[in-house]
Amino acid sequence: MNVYDQAHQLATAIKESEEFKHYDSSRKALEANPQLDQAMKDFMKKQFEMQAQQMMGEEISPEVMGQLQQLSTILMQDPTAAEYLQNQMRFSMMMSDVYKIVGEVADFGLDQMTGM
Repeated sequence: MNVYDQAHQLATAIKESEEFKHYDSSRKALEANPQLDQAMKDFMKKQFEMQAQQMMGEEISPEVMGQLQQLSTILMQDPTAAEYLQNQMRFSMMMSDVYKIVGEVADFGLDQMTGM
């Protein structure tokens, strides 16, 4: 069994999954509306910046939290944006599960090497 062949098969399976198809379809619908697409990119950028701050142990200001919540509320009122966010979450959850499954191999090897 060739690992690279299996990786390509996994990539194909992911592309053929319902989660990916729904995500891709909703992404294209979002991109068809440039104003909405830009608002989503702004929201995701702010969300990423906030998560990075949290990971670095920084406190998030109430203004930033309020802006993010306000932008989220506005986006969720648009059916295209709401569908995109839902499909993105489902696809992300699937990918997280895949990463966890693949990562278990590496964790097993580390446990053996460290004696845990």
